[in-house]
Amino acid sequence: MPRHRPRGDRGLERLRSFTAENHAGKLAFVAAALALFLPVPAFAHASDRGHVLLLPTGYYLVGGAFAVAVSFLVLALLPPAALDRFWRRRLALFTLGDTARTVVSLLSFAGFAVLVAAGLFGSRDPLSNPLPLVIWTLLWAGMVLAQGVLGDVWSWLNPWYGPWRVVTRLLGKDGGEGKGASPLSRPGCWPAVILFLAFAWFELVYPAPDDPARLAWAAGLYWLVSFLAMLAFGYEDWSRRGEFLTLFFAMVARFAPLGQDETGRLFLCWPGAKLLAAEPLPPSGVAFLLLALSSVSFDGLSKTFFWLGLFGINPLEFPGRTALVGIGSFGLVLTFILLAAAFLLAVLLGQRLAGVAKSGGAGLLVWSIVPIALAYHFAHYLTVLLVDGQYAIVALSDPFSLGWNLFGTADMQVEAGLVAGAASALWLWNFQAGAIILGHLLAVLVAHGLAWRLEPNPGRAALSQFPLTLLMVAYTVFGLWLLATPTAG
Repeated sequence: MPRHRPRGDRGLERLRSFTAENHAGKLAFVAAALALFLPVPAFAHASDRGHVLLLPTGYYLVGGAFAVAVSFLVLALLPPAALDRFWRRRLALFTLGDTARTVVSLLSFAGFAVLVAAGLFGSRDPLSNPLPLVIWTLLWAGMVLAQGVLGDVWSWLNPWYGPWRVVTRLLGKDGGEGKGASPLSRPGCWPAVILFLAFAWFELVYPAPDDPARLAWAAGLYWLVSFLAMLAFGYEDWSRRGEFLTLFFAMVARFAPLGQDETGRLFLCWPGAKLLAAEPLPPSGVAFLLLALSSVSFDGLSKTFFWLGLFGINPLEFPGRTALVGIGSFGLVLTFILLAAAFLLAVLLGQRLAGVAKSGGAGLLVWSIVPIALAYHFAHYLTVLLVDGQYAIVALSDPFSLGWNLFGTADMQVEAGLVAGAASALWLWNFQAGAIILGHLLAVLVAHGLAWRLEPNPGRAALSQFPLTLLMVAYTVFGLWLLATPTAG
């Protein structure tokens, strides 16, 4: 049922000075700002963009032009062989054992169990209960960025591996994955695609994704189903094909400068180097990665005046998420279909243009999407991490609202002003725009190196990348526009 935003000052927190290029844009935003003071129902979850941070129009115009220029220079001047030699450099570090990984995962499982209990028996306020804050802010917004910077830390922190190791040993198994063909080889990653779509729908469309009790039931049930699937099919098989968080986090971790080889030895490499060595994804893997990118993009698009206006909805009188379930479900699927069609068309046109007729091109080139997905994720959730991350730190000290102060942070003052004001706006704008443009640049570099694997001829490899590069430029401009356009809700 409809719920008001728990904190009375959240409407004030959403306001921030911004620069607009025309009077119409200013009037529209002022009207939207005044609407925030009205007592309308709020259905957004804890990880919704808590502050309106509109990029000035010039940022995304200049950013788009810069992306075009850099893309042209990369394709025209950078030899793929030099890029390949540059990115092959690695620095070996040390080896980590499996016992430590099991212990860390067991501790993570214990923490997860406490969070589920807090969701069921703790505060009903999603900004005081740690479960919504941990899942939507620290896990979904923060862990993706940690994977992209630190490597696959989720393989240690996930709450399944430790319990799976313990149970398999108690059952007299060695924890191995078995021999022979996997029963999951035929469906590929489609189980993960379906589960990720359900997760995205729950996050972006379901009316109350931050309700602690409902989220606790959903998270607990998902953990149990995934754990049973790991016991039935093996941890590695289900993690690679069914458990969408582990699969997505592992894909993002391929961008990180820190990696781990088959023997467990850690190594340092250049950001994006592991993407160049990746094997082509099957069609289900391509669909999964594109769905992950499109869902975050739809998260931003669904709140814009443009999207709501398409369906005759006045953004200044936002009706709440309950009234938009049908529109949201349609938009979530449509965004994925459009992105997938555009990507496949760009790959096909590039191959036709260069005279390359090799299969698996889409499955290999889709890895170049990872830097863009990571960059937009950072830009989109930056203010969420800065503000809701503080609420999470406070809530974790008193998970059941019993007056505890486990970590000494229960009385910490949340500084919403961290992202408010002209000075904050300037560095936030620069970080957001810079991240998206840098992500585009790295994506073009990765695509250039991957294209060379499909076509060793440098001229043809560069020619095959023009349609995909144009798509990347368009997506970069689209991402900057999402940060520059007024939003509702």
